[in-house]
Amino acid sequence: MGDLLTLEQAQALVLARAHPLAAEQVPVWDASARVTAEPVRAVVDLPPFRSSAMDGYAVRAVDLPGTLPVVDRIPAGRPAARDLGAGEAMSISTGGVVPDGADSVVPIEYVVHRDNSIDVGEPVSAGAHVRPRGGDVAAGDVVVGAGVQLGPAQLGALAAAGVASVACVRRARVAILATGSELARPGEELGPGQVYEANGLMLAAALAAAGADIDELPAVADDESAHREALERGLAADVLVTSGGVSVGPHDLVRRIEADLGVEEVFWRVAIKPGKPVSFGVRGDTLVFGLPGNPVSSLVGCELFVKPALRALHGLRDPLPRLEPGRLASPLRRNAARDDFVRARARLDRDGVVLEPLSGQESHMIVHAAAADALVHVPRGDGELVAGSIVAWLRLGL
Repeated sequence: MGDLLTLEQAQALVLARAHPLAAEQVPVWDASARVTAEPVRAVVDLPPFRSSAMDGYAVRAVDLPGTLPVVDRIPAGRPAARDLGAGEAMSISTGGVVPDGADSVVPIEYVVHRDNSIDVGEPVSAGAHVRPRGGDVAAGDVVVGAGVQLGPAQLGALAAAGVASVACVRRARVAILATGSELARPGEELGPGQVYEANGLMLAAALAAAGADIDELPAVADDESAHREALERGLAADVLVTSGGVSVGPHDLVRRIEADLGVEEVFWRVAIKPGKPVSFGVRGDTLVFGLPGNPVSSLVGCELFVKPALRALHGLRDPLPRLEPGRLASPLRRNAARDDFVRARARLDRDGVVLEPLSGQESHMIVHAAAADALVHVPRGDGELVAGSIVAWLRLGL
């Protein structure tokens, strides 16, 4: 492999320089998909009082079986007017406050109504159908730990525990810059030798879905002054991602101008296919990624390097791509020198996920890639992976 880094070496170098960003307070109703910067603790006991787990009757276990007068009705949200006395019952709704004096609840379907009294034919154990105060969480206990991305379940738990705002890692600001004189914006008429610019939109969509605030810079032609101005602007972000201009051709200006602007290059070229000429560097606290101009190479580099860095900046505990097991539907030849990432379609059968590699694996074939929802990892080595082989794959898409 010569001077090429392995995938694992390159990812380790990226994560060693991707440190969580500063925290900010976020209202809990605006915190969906944000990542906690510190443990979040309950403000109140939950439930904050002894509550009924059923629609039924609050009673004393020692009074049953027997016939009891119903002396009050307790809806959710309104406590009883007084304590429950010996030989009495109170109607109670699910979630209602169990009155002092009561130690259990009899479900409504286990009683016989007689005007303003009930008959209960079976004994009940003390504590039956009563949720104790703080049975879910006690005030001051951790509801959600640090480094957790907040989804519906976590947000519901925080709201129920009385949490109004959460310390979250701030969203990373990512500047995206596509380079190349051949690029035209979709909607414009193509000139001779031009193609429509797709990488900026593709990368912006991928990184916005990963939680970043995006600054998509206008594409720049192969001109040194235009490159310098755009790169300097992009270096003000937390992360700068460029596409194109990272190889060794006469018009590949990105790495040289970045070096002039003070970017320390950590690595260039990784033993992967597609995407070998990826670069990574830093200037101060800014992470700088140079992705190849071929669209599929750019997509793969984003998944393998940029998104893990973004997750680390956001404080997630496991920032590397989540690879899942699946079975190959057809054989794939291995590359002796590089890890290969093959576009595929994933489908379910009774034995699990089956991965069907697509035709048209060349790195410029972005329309072929649109049919893929999976990247199959083919580790470097000799021979081939036969149909039915268990492989690791990465899910594509939102």
